[in-house]
Amino acid sequence: MTVTPISNTGRIQSAIAWAANKAGVDFSYLLGQAKLESGLNASARASTSSASGLYQFIDQSWLSVVKQHGAQYGLGWAADSIQSSGGRMSVADAGTRQAILALRNNPDVAAAMAAEHASDNADALQSTLGRTANGTDLYMAHFLGLGGARKFLGAMQASPGASGAALFPAAARANRNVFYNADGSAKSLADIYNRFSDKLGASAAAAGTTQPLAPMDMVSRTLGLGGEATVITGAGEDASEAVQWASTTLDQLRGAQTTAQQMAQSASVLRPTPDTARLAYMMLASLGGQA
Repeated sequence: MTVTPISNTGRIQSAIAWAANKAGVDFSYLLGQAKLESGLNASARASTSSASGLYQFIDQSWLSVVKQHGAQYGLGWAADSIQSSGGRMSVADAGTRQAILALRNNPDVAAAMAAEHASDNADALQSTLGRTANGTDLYMAHFLGLGGARKFLGAMQASPGASGAALFPAAARANRNVFYNADGSAKSLADIYNRFSDKLGASAAAAGTTQPLAPMDMVSRTLGLGGEATVITGAGEDASEAVQWASTTLDQLRGAQTTAQQMAQSASVLRPTPDTARLAYMMLASLGGQA
């Protein structure tokens, strides 16, 4: 029996894929956001704020999203411990507060909360914009907050050439490279928006946009394995080989269906969704663990 640790990048991308699928958020956006925010480093910390983790949530934003969505992901203890007063989140017990904030460095939890946060923002922005919110719109909500994004996007629709720094002086002081050009001149709202759009696209492309499987530590728990996320295969295959097997097998099975009736009868099993791919992966790992 061989135990092969899955790569850190692979685990993170798998966590993002699972979270995107569960919350109904575009995987490419969520991946690009993580790449842009932290370089896919789950332990990243900002030097100028309380931002931490894969998606660089500051303390208050993190407590807010965990309060709202934590129970959906088995974090009821955390959600119940967070209190809201005057729009500010607090946790009475210092140790519990630290434990909740530390979850930002868990890629599975961070990706899940980021996906839910993006989904909430998408719903709110769409009602304001009168159109479907795209990835750049969602990133503006992450960067400026929902209220700030509404203000920014509304102003840009009315006057794309207006100065972003004039509209958001505090944000401009903290993020000069975003709001000002190298020569010191202020960037327009359209310039700032397009910069984020380009960066998100480049980040997603650099990280790769093929959706991996579900978070590997969840697979480990399902198979009764302890410790860090692992894949167990009797022949000693590594995680990427197991993923390739699952993908190839599903493709072969799909190709074998030659009639519309056969496809309809087996669609629920053979459709290449993240869940069916995850099932194939878990079956492979389980068989290997018995070898």
